[in-house]
Amino acid sequence: MKHILLSEKNFSKTNSGVFEGWGTSLCWWANRVGFSEKLVDESVKLFFSKEGLNLNIMRYNIGGGDDPSHDHIKRTDSEMPGWWKYDKEIKKFVFNPDTDKNQLEVLKAAYKAAGKDAFVEAFSNSPPYFMTVSGCSSGHTKKYRNNLKKSAIKPFARYLSDVCFCIQKKYGIIIRSLAPMNEPFTDFWTAYSPKQEGCYISPGKMQSDVILATKYALKNKGLSDIIVTASDETNTKLQYFSMKLMNRKALAAVGRISTHTYSKATPQIGEFSRSHSKNLWMDESDWSGVCGIDSGEMGPALWLCEKIIEDINTFSPTAWVIWQIVAAYISKVPDSKGRLDMPGIPDLTQGFWGTAFADIDKEEIYLTQKYYAFGQFTRYIRPGMTIIHTDDSETLAAYDKNSKKLVIVAMNRESMEKEISFDFRDIDINSDTVNAVRTSGDIKSGEHWSSLPEIKLSENTFYCTLKENSITTFIIE
Repeated sequence: MKHILLSEKNFSKTNSGVFEGWGTSLCWWANRVGFSEKLVDESVKLFFSKEGLNLNIMRYNIGGGDDPSHDHIKRTDSEMPGWWKYDKEIKKFVFNPDTDKNQLEVLKAAYKAAGKDAFVEAFSNSPPYFMTVSGCSSGHTKKYRNNLKKSAIKPFARYLSDVCFCIQKKYGIIIRSLAPMNEPFTDFWTAYSPKQEGCYISPGKMQSDVILATKYALKNKGLSDIIVTASDETNTKLQYFSMKLMNRKALAAVGRISTHTYSKATPQIGEFSRSHSKNLWMDESDWSGVCGIDSGEMGPALWLCEKIIEDINTFSPTAWVIWQIVAAYISKVPDSKGRLDMPGIPDLTQGFWGTAFADIDKEEIYLTQKYYAFGQFTRYIRPGMTIIHTDDSETLAAYDKNSKKLVIVAMNRESMEKEISFDFRDIDINSDTVNAVRTSGDIKSGEHWSSLPEIKLSENTFYCTLKENSITTFIIE
């Protein structure tokens, strides 16, 4: 039998122990589904309402916008419109507040559904094409070359602050943080990419200059309350490296460190953030991974569960944000540029990005066990709680100091049942029962946040059996 000890000494110290929530980026799926009122309503119900995943974090993408003469992006969702356009009559670029209708429709509805816990972050993948060296918002013509013109650093920062100001004033949506860079220190970004916008910005002086310019532009716009974050590198090792190279003034201007985890997480960035009294998020990750033995449709679900537990226990971020909650689409009708999506739902036992599929033609959303796996965390570990770290790769826990509520998420990636016990005798709990919900099986006939019989609690200890290839959330309150 496995024994798990939960102790107050293992409470998270990041952000004074305050967990801030769960979320998703809105690009590119919101750009794809936002044309449909039906798809917007269904998305918000499934992902941001209390009946669904109850996500509270929305990462809104400020598109740079590519040269209108370019036609290299082949995805149906990732060609993001910029907020400036060229006016041929006056021969100038002008600010265009009506450019990003689809993503904004989702943002408005999601923000309302999330209520008091709503946290909106704006982020940028690339500056507008006319601020780049290559004249393309997908990157420089050569890898590892800065594509943001040095002369455009301040105009780019003003562009980002103008968009934040417009969203707040026009829609009453509070932007709480701004990320001016996205995976800047990688070789992913090259001009004329068929995939997306992207911009290399070298660590050290260039990244520091962008941070300081953004901080100043927000202040000049009366938006000093917006946190400037850095620097959304693709993994924790690169994030640590970039933060170590940032100059003193820029580091002081950083209100939160944010990292992605597209490779195995390492603890150094967590240690760095806490030693500099900085908050820390994991604000982008996902993969087409699978986990478990003979796990079927639970394979992708168990992979996501394992990923969340590993990330949070390794470097203690105060938020975990999936890249895209919907990452693939079904359509038989081409879009305006003649591009097509998938013809149908793929094999759900294989790995896939996202947690759901959107049928563009039928205006319907199809869920997967990966969706329900995410909900085993997001519905029960809520903003304001404190993460309790464990050394176990299959367990994550959190505690609400005000209500004295304890939540434990445990997975079993084996093809047989597993006996387990939880001991939390030094945590203030006043209860003699444990409630539990579980996800297992397949999407058609499996368990989806299914309630289990009550478990007896004795001296803050309980024993249970974890079903094969399952994720169980225990709630003690």
